[in-house]
Amino acid sequence: MKTPSLDIQIKTLPSGPGVYQYYDKDDRLLYVGKAKNIKKRVTSYFTKKHDSRRISVMVKKIKTIKHINVETETDALLLENNLIKKHQPGFNVMLRDDKTYPWICIKNERFPRVFPTRRVIQDGSEYFGPYTSFKTVNTLLDLIKGLYQLRTCNYDLSEEKIQAGRYKICLEYHLQNCKGPCEAKQSEKEYHENVEAIRQIIKGNFKDSLQHFKVKMAEHAEAMEFEEAQRIKDKMQVLQKYQAKSTIVNPKISNVDVFSIISDESFGYVNFLQLSYGSIIRSHTTEIKKKLEESDRELLELSIVELRQRYHSNSKEIYVPFSVEVGEDIKVTVPKLGDKRKILDLSIRNAKYYRMERFKQIKIIDPDRHVKRLMEQMKTDLRLPEAPTHIECFDNSNIQGTNPVAACVVFKNGKPSKKDYRKFNIKTVTGPNDFASMEEVVYRRYKRLLEEEEPLPQLVIVDGGKGQLSSGLKALEALGLRGKITIIGIAKRLEELFYPGDSIPLYLDKKSETLKVIQQLRNEAHRFGITFHRQKRSKAALETELDNIPGIGEKTVVELLKHFRSVKRVKEASKKELAEVVGNARATKIHNFYHTSKA
Repeated sequence: MKTPSLDIQIKTLPSGPGVYQYYDKDDRLLYVGKAKNIKKRVTSYFTKKHDSRRISVMVKKIKTIKHINVETETDALLLENNLIKKHQPGFNVMLRDDKTYPWICIKNERFPRVFPTRRVIQDGSEYFGPYTSFKTVNTLLDLIKGLYQLRTCNYDLSEEKIQAGRYKICLEYHLQNCKGPCEAKQSEKEYHENVEAIRQIIKGNFKDSLQHFKVKMAEHAEAMEFEEAQRIKDKMQVLQKYQAKSTIVNPKISNVDVFSIISDESFGYVNFLQLSYGSIIRSHTTEIKKKLEESDRELLELSIVELRQRYHSNSKEIYVPFSVEVGEDIKVTVPKLGDKRKILDLSIRNAKYYRMERFKQIKIIDPDRHVKRLMEQMKTDLRLPEAPTHIECFDNSNIQGTNPVAACVVFKNGKPSKKDYRKFNIKTVTGPNDFASMEEVVYRRYKRLLEEEEPLPQLVIVDGGKGQLSSGLKALEALGLRGKITIIGIAKRLEELFYPGDSIPLYLDKKSETLKVIQQLRNEAHRFGITFHRQKRSKAALETELDNIPGIGEKTVVELLKHFRSVKRVKEASKKELAEVVGNARATKIHNFYHTSKA
């Protein structure tokens, strides 16, 4: 399928946060931007009049719009920075190295220091980030400093030098900001326990630290050391209020390719994320047409080889949702938890968004293809002998047995066909009996279609569980249609689908298109039935003693009630007041009716 027009590309963009990329007719990257709402931001480029000639020139060059979805605005900011540095688009302001986002470093030392930095050095130290500003970093470091006492000096605190007395405690020790490991006043074990707690806080895991402080607070309270207990309680409150940092990237995830796949009956959608030092530097999703009902594993293996060649990837490790065979030289990882899993989930999310956008684009560009694909999907999901291009759904509506009615809605090619909707007054059933009512309306509907030689549906859905399904099936059996029309029931509570003769219901994926069509049918039948029921109740409510007045019709009754608002006021009205509304002749009849009644 060729690239859709810009108008269609914009219409099908998502509304969440992310990064958008503009390409020209030669597929050259023009611009990378971030947005809280991708669709709204991109639309503004094509609807506003731009004062900048540079922007106007760029907009004229745009032929393709791509995007990467992320969780938060912060993630979008970081990702935009990575992509601009990697690809250096012509219309972006170049980000210089001295503007690199800051990190928090836990230095690879015997007594590790914790400090902010803009430089990531591969020396065995741990780096966390990047963060969007030094303000964020300093806030977090101030929090850590208030919770734990760590050294700030840059001495080489080897065991030999400490034992030799090379260093002396400084002012930080006397201010209680450091416990003096330089003079062996703090053990290496205790120091590393504090560093591990800091490491967890930076990652956003406060559970262990909170538990530790909780125990300490209880100990101080028990020892009647209330000031110390309050100090620890204050620390706990600060910790609880702090929000964890964004986790879109992790510097440990270096030189890795991430692949994921989402598929349907006809196509597979493979997303590829390329990571360098934990930062996403490329995202690409491709659509693959199935030829021989290939499995997701087969499609993903073919795509991994092709995409790595296309983008000249030399990564020695790949993350995938399930095990694949792609050669002995590549390490295959199937992440289950942590940052690796989050990166894989991000890839899966982008594949899903791409698939949704293609569906939207196909609906606009090639509606016939969309209908055919949807019908085939429903045929497979519902185990039907043929595609359900004509579906009918029934719903009963009554309140405590009053004014029982039923509705039948019709969908053709997955869309409502309102001219074919039918409503029924229940004729043979007394009282609130859903089962008997369902049997009556299904029988009447298809008896009439047979008599008029109208086409029958491929699928009939009854709103309800096994009872309503059995009633509908009984009606089809009486007409000799059992086996010629597939009939199923849908139970409201868990969206269970019941089939005749099968005690175990079918559960569809909550996000499947098939279930969405069935839900739309059920909701439309319910709406149509309720509307008809309300009309009947309204009409019944209007059938008052006014309808019993000789020579007074329905229109006159409506006019009277509109003007006087109640039957009581009509009774109390003078002949002159009545005549102003309905004329002398009818006013005389109404007045005489009530006058005689009173007499």
